Amino acid sequence: MLAAIMFPFAAAAHAAETDAAAQSAVSAPFIASDATLEAGLPALSDITAVLRAQFRVAPAESLQIARAVLTEADRHAISPILLLAVMAVESSFDRYAVSVAGAADLTDPAINVRIGSTILRRYLDQSGGDLDAALLRYSGGGRGYARRVVLRMRRFDASLRRE
Repeated sequence: MLAAIMFPFAAAAHAAETDAAAQSAVSAPFIASDATLEAGLPALSDITAVLRAQFRVAPAESLQIARAVLTEADRHAISPILLLAVMAVESSFDRYAVSVAGAADLTDPAINVRIGSTILRRYLDQSGGDLDAALLRYSGGGRGYARRVVLRMRRFDASLRRE
């Protein structure tokens, strides 16, 4: 169900169009430190509300996704907003989305989010915390992928602040 939602891998070449200044200014707060996670963790109810309103995710499913995101964000010291942004870019939370790379269809959101966040954390570590480089690897070189994730992070951040 959510493997397609969370982390199918794109196969296109990465564009050099990502604005480095905007990227570093926006991405720094989303690679979570202990202080960032404590100060900026969105509430479970706020995440579910955003998923329901913006992506029309069913109530029970939005709750499962939100719990999994908050759990894995804490486990891997990654902002939940970054995880949500990646999921939104990958599939817009469409449980039936299918990856062009043929990613597996996992039906448990907790497992799916755990796998994706583990991979993303590894890429962040290997890139020295460079979000653009980590997303480039994560997407398999997807053209404009990092820019789309950063834009989605901004939207989630704004939406969650209003909730």
